[in-house]
Amino acid sequence: MRITDLPDICRQSGIDLNDEMIRQLERYMELLMEWNEKINLTAIKEPEEIVEKHFYDCLLPLSSGQIHGRCADIGSGAGFPGLVWKIADPELSMVLVEPTGKRCTFLKTVISELGLKEIEVINQRSEDYVREARESFDVVTARAVANLRVLCELCVPLVKKGGLFVPMKGSSAIDEVSEAAHAMKVLGCKVENIQETSLPGGDIRNNIFCRKTASTPPEYPRHYGRIKKQPL
Repeated sequence: MRITDLPDICRQSGIDLNDEMIRQLERYMELLMEWNEKINLTAIKEPEEIVEKHFYDCLLPLSSGQIHGRCADIGSGAGFPGLVWKIADPELSMVLVEPTGKRCTFLKTVISELGLKEIEVINQRSEDYVREARESFDVVTARAVANLRVLCELCVPLVKKGGLFVPMKGSSAIDEVSEAAHAMKVLGCKVENIQETSLPGGDIRNNIFCRKTASTPPEYPRHYGRIKKQPL
């Protein structure tokens, strides 16, 4: 998929990208490819694949009309989906939480180059960041970070009651949702809807919209080592 194809295919999903947004995405892609020569940002290196498997993929949850307000992208990496969301919807207030310093430097460079406002990069693990930001976000998302049982404990404590946790998953989503049912109950959220879709190349995508229905007990999240070793 070429960058010039993106507005038309997004329009079919109810997502409008103007010329300035396409220009910003194109510059983002240039920086991604340039920096990827120096640090590991993505295994996807061809421009057409970046447009389809990163940009278009990340944009799909916006078609729900439910992404708004103050958002956090956990384990943001090279900025997927948080940076793409911010470009496509400048009204969002975005926080990119990323534990690797070099990736944070890349994210800050992109933000500066594109002149983006109301977007912040936090160089911390989410289970540490929650100490200052517990239940303060309207939407918390994560893509390609961890199994859903683990991901729930890393993300749900940051979501305010009534807000959304939106993990982005592939073909394993249905199994992961079943396995994570207990974790979601303990942490205070439940699956409201699953956006089942696919990329033009055929890759399956499932974006899971989980509503925060109750405050997360204060003992969560636990230390990451325990979360990983003994997921809820």
